[in-house]
Amino acid sequence: MNSFWQEIHRFDQQVTLSINGFHTGFSDEVMKVFSDVQIWIPMYVIVVGFLFWRLGWKKALIVTASAALAFGMCDQFSNLIKDAVGRVRPCSDEFMLGNGIRLLEGKSSSFGFFSAHAANSFGFAVTTFSGFRNDRRLKYRGYGCWIFFWAFMVSVSRVFVGKHYLGDVLAGIAVGILFGLFTAWLAKYPIKRISSH
Repeated sequence: MNSFWQEIHRFDQQVTLSINGFHTGFSDEVMKVFSDVQIWIPMYVIVVGFLFWRLGWKKALIVTASAALAFGMCDQFSNLIKDAVGRVRPCSDEFMLGNGIRLLEGKSSSFGFFSAHAANSFGFAVTTFSGFRNDRRLKYRGYGCWIFFWAFMVSVSRVFVGKHYLGDVLAGIAVGILFGLFTAWLAKYPIKRISSH
């Protein structure tokens, strides 16, 4: 079994090096922007503002709470799994450094499996998109295209900046979607009660 996971890890290393190797000066700057947590905050505020505008304060408060819950669950679960698995990040791995991985951010001593950036962004995307669907007046396809594109870019940026393997990111996406669906499902019941009154 150990040899199986070693082969998976080696494959992940090679794929990550290949993806990380596709870069230009412009794409590097774009990826650094998407990877920066601080850039997310204004967008979160705008999305929450639109939730209150389109759904009313009661429903919007429930959707916002579900998004915050998904975010918190993804973040804490990621920390738990990272410490349990103990997978070294590519930016601190001697093999990856020796084979030319580009680091667009500083090194990190913490473990990398799985990506909290990927989980958080997809958790937020799923819960807010599900929340907007409570507004029957609009379809929100444009928002869906944007928010899932944004979540994808946040996720893949972590490979480009050298902080995560592709496998870390894919696992994070899966966790984010699962927690997002779960918290959206929890939000559905109080929203139904509000709608029925």
